[in-house]
Amino acid sequence: MGIQQKLNAFLFQVSIVFLIFLLVSASHEHKKAKGRHSSKKDHHIKMSSRLQFEITLHGFLLWASMAFLMPVGILVIRLSNREGNRRRLRIIFYAHAVLQKLAVLLATAGAIMSIKNFNNSFDNNHQRLGVALYGIIWLQVLVGIFRPQRGSKRRSLWFFAHWVMGTSVSLLGVLNVFIGLQSYQEKTSKSIRTWSILFTVQISLIVIFYLLQEKWVYIRNQGVIWDN
Repeated sequence: MGIQQKLNAFLFQVSIVFLIFLLVSASHEHKKAKGRHSSKKDHHIKMSSRLQFEITLHGFLLWASMAFLMPVGILVIRLSNREGNRRRLRIIFYAHAVLQKLAVLLATAGAIMSIKNFNNSFDNNHQRLGVALYGIIWLQVLVGIFRPQRGSKRRSLWFFAHWVMGTSVSLLGVLNVFIGLQSYQEKTSKSIRTWSILFTVQISLIVIFYLLQEKWVYIRNQGVIWDN
């Protein structure tokens, strides 16, 4: 329990630092945008490969965070629904917590990279949805830190809010990855066919596993009844 409290305190401190960073960075973004615009023509060839790398890294970080680690974390915690062993329940809980916290850190890194290196005019759906997702992610962190004790009257409301935000981040995160791929193609003129196919296969496998989790006991019981 002490370790969990320390991790929660650490994440809370990180969230405060990150919010302060956002405020400070936003105040200087306009000046940076002017500087980049004035030197765009002179450094276009020099910066194009670097910018392409930064866009690719940004996409990888957000894919790993919202479209892989968070959905996997949801699948992991669902294993506890029919688990009666307390030791295994504890392992499942900590695995879920580690996956989600790692996802938050990667998303934060992607957000910082976006603020520092990209032109955030927020004139497209990818950027707008990204900002909304960053807000929900950090709100989810605060909700997780201040969760009520099991048995409390507020526990049901907390659980519902936690579930809604977690599911929303995963679904909207997947959607934003597809939108981001389209933006990547527009900026780099490179084909995204292979990445789109691989990402679609990955999401399909996660959905199939999710559905199997829901019906696995029922399917297994059908086999038992048939054998008898």
